[in-house]
Amino acid sequence: MATAAPAGTTAAAAYASLKLHTTPEKFYVEACDDGADDVLAIDRVSTEVTLTVKKDVPPSAVTRPIFGILGTIRLVAGTYLIVITKKKKVGEIFSHAIWKATDFDILSYKKTMLHLTDIQLQDNKVFLSMLNHVLSVDGFYFSTTYDLTHTLQRLANTSPEFQEMSLLERADPRFVWNGHLLREFVAQPEASQVYAGNGFQMESVDLTRGSIPFFWSQRPNLKYKPKPQISKSVNHMDGFQRHFDSQIISYGKQMIVNLVNQKGSEKPLEQTFSKMVNSMANGMVRYVAFDFHKECSRMRWDRLQILMDQLADQQDEFSYFLVDSEGKIVTQQEGTFRSNCMDCLDRTNVIQSLLARRSLQAQLQRLGVLHVGQRIEEQADFEKIYKNAWADNANACAKQYAGTGALKTDYTRTGKRTQWGLIMDGWNSLIRYYKNNFSDGFRQDAIDLFLGNYSVDEVEPASPLHVKKDWKFLALPIIMVVAFSMCIICLLMAGDTWTETLAYVLFWGSASFGTFAIILYNGKDFVDAPKLVQKEKMD
Repeated sequence: MATAAPAGTTAAAAYASLKLHTTPEKFYVEACDDGADDVLAIDRVSTEVTLTVKKDVPPSAVTRPIFGILGTIRLVAGTYLIVITKKKKVGEIFSHAIWKATDFDILSYKKTMLHLTDIQLQDNKVFLSMLNHVLSVDGFYFSTTYDLTHTLQRLANTSPEFQEMSLLERADPRFVWNGHLLREFVAQPEASQVYAGNGFQMESVDLTRGSIPFFWSQRPNLKYKPKPQISKSVNHMDGFQRHFDSQIISYGKQMIVNLVNQKGSEKPLEQTFSKMVNSMANGMVRYVAFDFHKECSRMRWDRLQILMDQLADQQDEFSYFLVDSEGKIVTQQEGTFRSNCMDCLDRTNVIQSLLARRSLQAQLQRLGVLHVGQRIEEQADFEKIYKNAWADNANACAKQYAGTGALKTDYTRTGKRTQWGLIMDGWNSLIRYYKNNFSDGFRQDAIDLFLGNYSVDEVEPASPLHVKKDWKFLALPIIMVVAFSMCIICLLMAGDTWTETLAYVLFWGSASFGTFAIILYNGKDFVDAPKLVQKEKMD
C-alpha cells in the first residue's frame, strides 16, 4: 500500500494518558497529555458528570493511572464505572497506535452495600461476574487517534465536517463495542476525549461474515447437533430485504457464499436461502452455494480451489481500495463477499483466508512487490506470518462466540489437513458441546447485559436470575447415575448364578438407559438457557 494516509483518517484525538482520582464523593478522571488541563468529575451520589480543571482535584484523593473509560452500567447495587487498567500495543495504521485492552476494573459508585438484601447481594454478584466474563474474553481493540470503525475507503470519501468530529461522534455504532456503556456520557460532547477512543472486533476490509439472514433457530437440547428450525410465523422476506439493502449501502454489491451442507438437517436452510435470493431479484446480490463438508470429505481439501475458481471473476470485478503516494484514490472496492456457514466460524474462516490471499496477491503484484507469476505461497517467511494471522483471527472469533478455539486451523496455518488437526477438532468439539449445553446461557446473558439488550432494574420485584427448576431437573439425573452405578456393581459383583446376575444387569441397565432417553427427550429442560432476555424474543 502507498504510505500516504487518505483524507479522513485523522480526527480529534482522545486523550492517551489518564489518571483516576477517587474520593468518597466523586471520581475525577484527569487528562495527562502535554498541555491538557481537563478533568472529568463524576458525582458518585447524583451520577452527574461535569468538566472541571486539575486544581479542583482534592489532594486527599486516591490516584491511579488508567488508559480509558469504557463507560458506566447500572446493576442491583447502583451504578458502576468501568475503566481500562492495562493495554498492549498490537500495531500501527498510518503511524497511529492500535491498542488491545487487556485488563479492566469495575468501580461501584456506592460506598457500601448495606442497603441490599441477601438476595440482592447475590444477584449483584452474578451480574458482576457476567461483566467480568465478557471483559475477560480476548479481542477488545481501540485507538485514541485513529477511527477503527470505518474502512479506509469510507474515510477517504468523507466531508470536511466529518473529519472535524471527535472519534466518538463519527464512529460507526455497529463497531463501538462499548456503545451502550457510553450512553450516560453522550450528552457530554466536551468530555468525549477521555473515553477509550473507539473500538472494534477485528474484521477484514473486503470480506464480511454473517448468519443466514432469515428467522431460524438451533437451540441446545443435549443433542450433539440440534436440528435447525425455520420460523413459520414471521415474514422472512421483509427482514431479508432490509438486511441486504443495508449491506449494499455499506459495502456495495454482494456475493453470497453459502457453505452449509446441502444434505441432512442443514439442507432446508440452504434451499430457503437460495429461494429468497431468487425471489428478491436484486441485481446487486448474487448467490453461490458450496457444500464444504461434502467437497472436502476424506481430506480432499484441494477441492476448495473449485470454489476459488468459481469466485475469481467476481473478485476481480469487485477490485480493492488503493491510493497512491500522494493520497489520490487509484481504485475503489465495488462489492464484498458475504460468506456464511452455520455459525460463521470454521468453514467461513477457511474460505475468507483464501479470498484474502488472492486479493493480497493481486495488490502486491500491482505495487511491484511481487513480479507477475510470483505467488505469495513461494515467500515462505511471509506465508507463515499470513497463515498464522488468519488462524489467530479464527481462534479469536471462535473463543468470543463458541468459547473454544476454531476448528480446521491446521489447514489455515499449514495449508494441509492433518491427523493431529482432526484430533484437536474433536477435542474442541467436545468442549463446545459441553459449553453450548451447560454454560451457554450464562455467556449469552453476559453479552446481553454488556450490550444493553437487558437493563437491570434496581426495584424489580422478581429477579429473572431465579428460575425455579422442575422436579425432573434434579431427580432424573440422580436416578440415571444410581441405576448406571448399580449396573456396574452387578457386573463386578456377580450373583450366585449367571441368570441372577443377568437379570440384575438388565434391570439396572434398562433403568439407566430409559432414564437417559427421558432426559434426552426433554433436553431443553436440562440445558443452561439464557434468563435475561425473554424466550419469545429468542424464538
